Amino acid sequence: QNPDITITDNVLHFRAQGHGAKGDNIYEFEIEFLEPVEPKPVCRMTQRQLNITVQKKESNWWERLTKQEKRPLFLAPDFDRWLDESDAEMELKEKEEEKINKMKIESRVPKDPFKHLKKGYLIMYNLVQFLGFSWIFVNMTVRLFILGKDSFYDTFHTISDMMYFCQTLALMEIMNSLIGLVRSPLIPSVVQVFGRNFVLFVILGTLEEMQSKPVVFFIFYFWSITELFRYPYYMLSCIGIEWKPLTWLRYTVWIPLYPLGGLAEAVCIVQSIPIFSETGKFSLGLPNPLNVTIQFPFVLQIYLIALFLGVFVNFRHLYKQRKQHLGPKKRKMK
Repeated sequence: QNPDITITDNVLHFRAQGHGAKGDNIYEFEIEFLEPVEPKPVCRMTQRQLNITVQKKESNWWERLTKQEKRPLFLAPDFDRWLDESDAEMELKEKEEEKINKMKIESRVPKDPFKHLKKGYLIMYNLVQFLGFSWIFVNMTVRLFILGKDSFYDTFHTISDMMYFCQTLALMEIMNSLIGLVRSPLIPSVVQVFGRNFVLFVILGTLEEMQSKPVVFFIFYFWSITELFRYPYYMLSCIGIEWKPLTWLRYTVWIPLYPLGGLAEAVCIVQSIPIFSETGKFSLGLPNPLNVTIQFPFVLQIYLIALFLGVFVNFRHLYKQRKQHLGPKKRKMK
């Protein structure tokens, strides 16, 4: 208990209360090292033992540990950590060879002259998207607290301009994946971006009757909460920073929000079908002799099936990513 450990004049002084060969007593000793050591030892105490690490001032081989030739009786070597001179040389040689091999491999990889430019672009893209969706989320939350349920009915007219901007900019995610700028697979990006933009631009953007529906609030709210954690995570990843709480949120928050967002989109489409049937908007009449009309509501019914398939595809992709980033780490076998 409360060990007092100091190094002065190359001598380690130890004094502590503990239970040992003399029972519950005060134990103390001194060790004068063979050569100079750093004056600040590193101590780590557990319930079973106390570990004291002393660093040499110069990295060289010592003939023995203490200045006195005869080893003190209370000292015993730990053979699990013991290295003789030949073992130490071999270990050092292996480390040097590993370092050389790593340098050879890195030299074979062609350097990308636009690496910093690409990184800067990705940081700015994710930052802009984070700020945009943050504005949406904060604006909707404040309006909800002030106006209550009344804020549901004018969400589109208040938020749509910023949502248009963010979702149009999100098309760059498909391009980034397509040209290999990011390692994200192409299909999940296409499914999410085009699915959202179809609801935003085709359903909500063209039907004034849909713009005052409460479902718009839930669609925009679920989208914005998800992106509040996704874009900062990617932005920090660009500069090699991983913040564990953010990583956990990025790969966990989507579990309830993604299905809820898909359900809100499906409700929006179902509510729009009668309106499209009544107005005939986007229905396409084929020329004679076929004389057939492709009804847009029928297209929407097919899209509903594709929507749930898309939710399944992205849910599976995100679940794999979650296992990869938050699952137990596999130890490499030597």
